[in-house]
Amino acid sequence: MTVCAQTSDELTGKKILLGVTGGIAAYKCAELVRLLRKAGAQVVVVMTEAATRFVTPLTFQALSGNPVAVDAWDPEKGGGMTHIDLTRSSDLMVIAPASADFLAKVAQGRADDLLSALVLARDCPLAMAPAMNRQMWNNPATQRNMQLLAQDDVDIWGPGIGEQACGETGEGRMLEAFELAEAVIGALTPKQLAGKKIVMTAGPTFEPIDPVRGITNQSSGQMGFAMARAFAQAGADVVLVSGPVAFATPIGVKRIDVQTAEQMRQAVMGEIAQAQVFVGVAAVADYRPLEAAEHKLKKTESTASDGGRTIALTPNPDILAEVASLPAAPYCVGFAAESQLLDDYAEAKRLRKRLPLVIGNLVSDGLGTTDNCVTLYDDSGRYPLPPLSKPVLARRLVDELAARLNKQ
Repeated sequence: MTVCAQTSDELTGKKILLGVTGGIAAYKCAELVRLLRKAGAQVVVVMTEAATRFVTPLTFQALSGNPVAVDAWDPEKGGGMTHIDLTRSSDLMVIAPASADFLAKVAQGRADDLLSALVLARDCPLAMAPAMNRQMWNNPATQRNMQLLAQDDVDIWGPGIGEQACGETGEGRMLEAFELAEAVIGALTPKQLAGKKIVMTAGPTFEPIDPVRGITNQSSGQMGFAMARAFAQAGADVVLVSGPVAFATPIGVKRIDVQTAEQMRQAVMGEIAQAQVFVGVAAVADYRPLEAAEHKLKKTESTASDGGRTIALTPNPDILAEVASLPAAPYCVGFAAESQLLDDYAEAKRLRKRLPLVIGNLVSDGLGTTDNCVTLYDDSGRYPLPPLSKPVLARRLVDELAARLNKQ
């Protein structure tokens, strides 16, 4: 599945101190450094001596563009205060992979090498990405250490479940580089939507005509998934009801997969009770076949000769209008994709469904593409935004939504 794209400025101005400990998963950190730099971060790598047995310091120096620190006793670095100086300008310290031994060191407050001393001397948040054999992870001693780390407000990212270097399968695998990069971005994103539950829809719907054919549209789901990612990184509790798309679920998002508009409606109504916000990004089919054929419809001589086949259609539920009409309706945001007369149709939709905010665009400017050009419509008027990539636009829409919620 395709992963929602990062942008080149999400970590601009941020400094990440990456600690690498001894473990085969250290190779993933080469890609992690590349992704963090691609997002605009400055990355400084610190390695334990054991880590240098798996990946050389030269690799990380080439990828980060910065010297790699290994030895606390290097007289040329930090005036003898490397264990203090390296954290002073950092926005976040990440240990990946975090071996069982290093987790124990940090939990116990030990500082017998440069990296563990940096952990004690830091004045920035700390996150750790465990990586070890499944039996080591499940050992009671490791689990006790994890509880101590949680009490000390250390963020733990992972571990994942999957095939391990030892040939076994289970919990203990370090998260992939793109997952850790997403976690870094999320950790450093202002939590403008903290405490908010957002239910949203994305992608197309598919209304079956028979077992192999159906009514659908060209929506890729990019905009909806980019918004779900941005909402989650801004601290919201996000439930994403998605039609059939090819995107991986953004980290921190609860996803419910559906096909038809009625399935989408049922999923939304099952989650909406505790939501403060509903965002209808999905391109929901207005109509569905009155009856779907049990078996594949065949082209016969009669249908070929008389010019075709007639399929009776019936209206689909209007999910957005139904949510907006609830007695204690959440703040509802609608999307309007039009082929013409955008201002007229988008504003008419907002008024007809009694929505506080509609985000409109011409299909030629955004449907199925990587960029989008939208206009916001609310009680105060229209606000056109410049053309933006969908991930950047999603972050802008977080700002717009947060500002409007704060005025309520």
